[in-house]
Amino acid sequence: MSWIREGELNLLERLSANVLKAGPMPKHVAFIMDGNRRFARKKNMERQEGHMQGFDKLAETLRWCKHLNIPEVTVYAFSIENFKRTKDEVDGLMDLARQKFVRLLDERENLEKHGVCIRVLGDLNMLPLDLQQLIAKAVITTKTHNKCFLNVCFSYTSRYEITNAVREMAWGVEQGLIKASDVSEALLSECLYSNNSPNPDLLIRTSGEVRLSDFLLWQTSHSCLVFQSVLWPEYSFWNLCEAILQYQLNHKSIQKARDLHREHQALLQLEADRACVAEHLQHHGNGKPADAQRRQEALLHYTACREERVLDFLEALKLKRTKQLAELG
Repeated sequence: MSWIREGELNLLERLSANVLKAGPMPKHVAFIMDGNRRFARKKNMERQEGHMQGFDKLAETLRWCKHLNIPEVTVYAFSIENFKRTKDEVDGLMDLARQKFVRLLDERENLEKHGVCIRVLGDLNMLPLDLQQLIAKAVITTKTHNKCFLNVCFSYTSRYEITNAVREMAWGVEQGLIKASDVSEALLSECLYSNNSPNPDLLIRTSGEVRLSDFLLWQTSHSCLVFQSVLWPEYSFWNLCEAILQYQLNHKSIQKARDLHREHQALLQLEADRACVAEHLQHHGNGKPADAQRRQEALLHYTACREERVLDFLEALKLKRTKQLAELG
């Protein structure tokens, strides 16, 4: 099955899509594609066939998202916790991943035609070397495409991602690229695997489970969460429409929460900068209190220096990650 499924919506689907698109639409949708194994049991088929059907459904869902003008999709393909499953199942999932990434490389012209950028979020070092190399080639091959984005979370958990982001900031401090006082919530966000993407507007989990299973915990703090009972291989266009409608009904409150959080972040950063400037002036002011103008000038200078440090650090981090990928590809 192709990663990119061609084909138009039928008349009723097109009409429904146009009605939905008259309202606020999510630009980034995340999926926890749950229920492949239960689907296999329900249909008396092998687990591996259930996972194959799940991939086919992903290709179909990407087609729906394209017609709904949703440019970015993130999917939970393989959790680090999944390594605890039986060896046969894990090996089967690795084989399926190999097949699909080989197919993706075979379809590079079609991906370029549609402008699809593939990103893989997770710790590739946990995967077999040949699969790491395939993934690296796929990511490098599509990295300049910019019409739509598919983020595949593979060998991933959110807690591992956050821990890794903390390590990256510690590396920056050790290298002298940033100061410990530069560490902030905003900087941590920039160190996540998902730093190239906006946070999801809508997260959908299928199969009736009502938990996030360590998926995008940081990024979905102000997202619409929709839990649906349908098993992933049985997911339909109408299930997706229902989830988008839930997003639209909650859009105003979500946007308000995001705006308030953004304002709060800016205020916290300003207070942190003022505290650093006050400490600096106290140590270098010969005991004399600084007047308001001097404090303001010092604050502007400190903020500019901090922002420059952070940008240099993020560029160094980007180069480090690019080099790691290039060595595999």
